[in-house]
Amino acid sequence: MNVRISRSLGMVAVLYFTANFNAQNTKKDTLPKEQKIEEVVMIGYGTQKKSNVTGAISSIKAADIDNIPAGKPEQVLQGRAAGVNVISNSGQPGSAATIRVRGITSYYANNDPLWVVDGIVVDGIGWLNQSDIESIEVLKDGASSAIYGVSAARGVILVTTKKGKKGRLNLSYNGSYGTARASRKLDLLDATQYATILNEAYVNGGQSPVFQNPQSLGKGTDWQDAIFGTGERSNHEISISGGNEKSTFYGSFGYFDQTGIVMSDISTYKRLTGRLNSTHKVTDWLTVGQTFAYTHTKSQGINANGEFGGPLSSAVNLDPTTPLVVTDPAVANSSTYSNPNIVRDPNGNPYGISNLVGQEMSNPLAFRYTQLGNTGWSDDFIANIFAEVKFAKDFTFKSSINGKKSYWGNQSFTPLFYLNPNYSNLNFNSLSRTTQQKLEWSFENTVNWQKKFGEHNFNVLAGTGYYEYNIGFGQTVTHTNLPISSYLDASFNYFVPQDQKNMNAWDYVNTHKASYFGRVVYDYANKYLFTGTIRRDGSSKFGANHHWGTFPAFSVGWNVDKENFWPENKIVNSLKLRGGYGILGNDGIGDFLFASFYVPGANYTNGSNVIMPGYIPNTLANPDLKWETTSQLNIAADIKFLTNFNLSVDVYKKKTSDILRQIQIPGYVGVTVAPTANIGDMENKGIEVELGYKKNWSDWGISVNGNFAYLKNTVTSLEQGRQYIDGPGFQSMGPVSRIQVGESYGSFYGYKNLGIFQNQDQINAYKNANGQLILPDAKPGDFIWADSNGDGKISDADKVNLGNSVPKFNFGMTINLNYKNWDLMVFAQGQAGNKIFQGLRRLDILNANYQTAILDRWTGEGTSNTTPRLTTNDTNHNYTWMSDYYLQKGDYVRIKLVQLGYTLPQTMTQNFGVSKLRLYVTGENLFTFTKYTGYDPEIAAGDSFGIDRAYYPQAKTFLFGANVTF
Repeated sequence: MNVRISRSLGMVAVLYFTANFNAQNTKKDTLPKEQKIEEVVMIGYGTQKKSNVTGAISSIKAADIDNIPAGKPEQVLQGRAAGVNVISNSGQPGSAATIRVRGITSYYANNDPLWVVDGIVVDGIGWLNQSDIESIEVLKDGASSAIYGVSAARGVILVTTKKGKKGRLNLSYNGSYGTARASRKLDLLDATQYATILNEAYVNGGQSPVFQNPQSLGKGTDWQDAIFGTGERSNHEISISGGNEKSTFYGSFGYFDQTGIVMSDISTYKRLTGRLNSTHKVTDWLTVGQTFAYTHTKSQGINANGEFGGPLSSAVNLDPTTPLVVTDPAVANSSTYSNPNIVRDPNGNPYGISNLVGQEMSNPLAFRYTQLGNTGWSDDFIANIFAEVKFAKDFTFKSSINGKKSYWGNQSFTPLFYLNPNYSNLNFNSLSRTTQQKLEWSFENTVNWQKKFGEHNFNVLAGTGYYEYNIGFGQTVTHTNLPISSYLDASFNYFVPQDQKNMNAWDYVNTHKASYFGRVVYDYANKYLFTGTIRRDGSSKFGANHHWGTFPAFSVGWNVDKENFWPENKIVNSLKLRGGYGILGNDGIGDFLFASFYVPGANYTNGSNVIMPGYIPNTLANPDLKWETTSQLNIAADIKFLTNFNLSVDVYKKKTSDILRQIQIPGYVGVTVAPTANIGDMENKGIEVELGYKKNWSDWGISVNGNFAYLKNTVTSLEQGRQYIDGPGFQSMGPVSRIQVGESYGSFYGYKNLGIFQNQDQINAYKNANGQLILPDAKPGDFIWADSNGDGKISDADKVNLGNSVPKFNFGMTINLNYKNWDLMVFAQGQAGNKIFQGLRRLDILNANYQTAILDRWTGEGTSNTTPRLTTNDTNHNYTWMSDYYLQKGDYVRIKLVQLGYTLPQTMTQNFGVSKLRLYVTGENLFTFTKYTGYDPEIAAGDSFGIDRAYYPQAKTFLFGANVTF
């Protein structure tokens, strides 16, 4: 099926009206004009004075982040913008963060915000050099985001990179180096405790004890010590900028290198960046310019959140009675270590293999050997070329071509190895390489008209755009049975027979979009403000009946303090009331989901019993498939009071309709893929507060900025007759969360316990209305499962909502202190109101290790009412049913960053041609206050359902650095 939107649409002019009226109140405005500096924010296809902004926009300037040591560029948003939830996916080097703007918008389509860098739509900013960022604006509400139409429902984040300024040439260097360690380790059982616990479980299960003398085992192996080490991080950034009245430029180069705290030689990330931005005023009416960025990355990582193998999960689950390395010749020569592909240390000793904990759980040091040399890489070229023409005095026409060309891939070598009876590669080694490339480009044109009539100020913009996505292809090649044993010798130049070569290639599905957009911004006397926006998008992703969608929005504002009736006072210095409403879209789904394609696999026989190839539809066609629609109402107030305080309060209601998702159909329909439809609604309500204080006097200066956000998420409907959708499962438990009508997205769902049976009399007393035991298989020490529906038995119908995976509260605070040449920054952030499922232990491995909390298990009447008895015959399902036993509060407050800096006096540096030299020391993730007992409470909540499967923890890091300007 071929769906196409005429490319000529991209050349059609679209009227975009924006009116912006700025009037000065001369009666109250007594400051000389040269002392007034109006803060300007990006609003999409233009800028606006902050005092006239009517939408909900959070802005972060270069001055706010220049002193933050480089890491993940998107991480600088964490805790600095109310309503923007930034959660680290893991502490693994190079790992991106999960960002949600005002909650979860969809439960099938993409929830990531739309990133726009210098007008170029990109899929994240991990490739960006942090020091190149001039400003970040988050468009949070419908009124401010609607200018991006069908892709704006998830929120829009605008990133502007630095440009050159006329004047002297500036050369700057920013560099840092530091080391990192694990900020927390789990309290796991040592060998003696483990043997004691295991013996107890076996005896309670009617079996013989495993260990004869647990006390003789001592502490045993600390697997966490084996995987955790010292990570390193270094960053070097050089920039040069300058220009004159005709031309300005900004160029930079950056190098970032980080090794992780878990198995450092297989947890690495390197990034090389280069940038050149320039602007040239050819004539009084013509300006041209460009931005160009190149980024190369190379990385290797481990399973950052999975219980099925990997160093973290193995370290948690392996028994401490197995040695790290076997040095006893009698043991090393036993049948366990007789396989010729056993992995050995540099001295020839085999790495220990557990005979108690198997499956994917393997010695981390032996596992490391199988991963060496497995790397991924990427090369990204991102560019923008524009021309701006001024004509007829008040008009400006701008035309820009934007593009991103990406190359990426990976290479891996799998040697022969034997890690345990269930985890080995004994037949042949293999070398694989995957390479891919993709081009995305757009062409946008805008016409801007700006005019002032007396006290009326108008800014009118009209625009059109055409966008092409996913122009690219990929291929994979694998050679097996190479005549080598080490990744260091791996090469495709070795001759191997043709039947040991495997190749595969594919093309991406090209999609495209055409857009018309417009906006009107108007203000009268700087008092009455209005913004109106409309965008019409056509996308090849949607069905024949819904190629096009229209997304309108408006917002109003009132600068009350500009009114003549407003008395000048020192308490409330300024007051702006604002509100807006907008309709947005979400097109973050796969390609051609509205269509049905014929696929092979339905072979049949003819009358002569000859097998004939057959084809069947893969799914049901849905020509009515369209984008999700999100409407958002925002009401707010901005207040400046007591001269030094600034307060913003936003209240919003955000409703998503026509949510895209796959629907259930009967099996007799005969398709292999569930069709996609617009079914379901969800609502987010919230309050956001930002409060700042700034004061300077004599040699001192202080600024404090805090923000707080409350979010209530509710699933309001699914398809007719359906009340919930199961979330992800956890091992043998099945689903542990649900998307359920009336509850928060991804709420945990399971059994509720009422404590522990202390004796047989309590079991006998727990009866239904008919006098029957509700838990006839229970024994003293087992959970008392709640009969939630009152039917006198325990079944799936007794499962209840156990808590939210989406945090209700997010907050952050930044304190900056300055004294003469000294500066101190303290940044803290946190979240509350959510729960985390701690899924660190493998339930299907009977002998897996435990955390020391198990020492408080029930061992007799009155010993515990929270942790049940241990047994290998768990007929009451104490540990195998999903219940509130596995949920912990995810609340935390983290001292994210503390930095102390000193700027040398210019009298000391100017003789060396240095205009500024600042030295600093930084501590990251110094303290975390939480009751959560896993590695890290900052896990990607929300649409990852808050399940901790052994998250790679964030590191405690100490850095030393310098900022130098010549």
